[in-house]
Amino acid sequence: MSRILRTEPNAILSKAVEYHGFIFTQGVVASDLDQDITEQTKSVLSQLDAILELHGTDNTRILQAQIWLKDIKDRDAMNKIWSAWLPEGQAPARACVQAEMADPRVLVEIMVTTTK
Repeated sequence: MSRILRTEPNAILSKAVEYHGFIFTQGVVASDLDQDITEQTKSVLSQLDAILELHGTDNTRILQAQIWLKDIKDRDAMNKIWSAWLPEGQAPARACVQAEMADPRVLVEIMVTTTK
């Protein structure tokens, strides 16, 4: 049977799940929800870097990303930070939608699937 590695699991989710060399992250939100979309996006991407590093991979190996924005009008500002973070030519398959967030201060939430 293949091993499933769960990072920091709790009663409802794990920070990440690794299986057969694939890493599936939780939806990551900013550490400081009082910041604007630019700073929240930077925070989310920094946290994703740490999760991926913990699993022995990085943003060059992202296969898919799901992005939720509180306001789709923030897409250009978020994309500016997102594009700078991604290695050139390494963009994943991606969806980006407007959503009602669990906490109204959350402006962006990002979940990725990557491989080693």
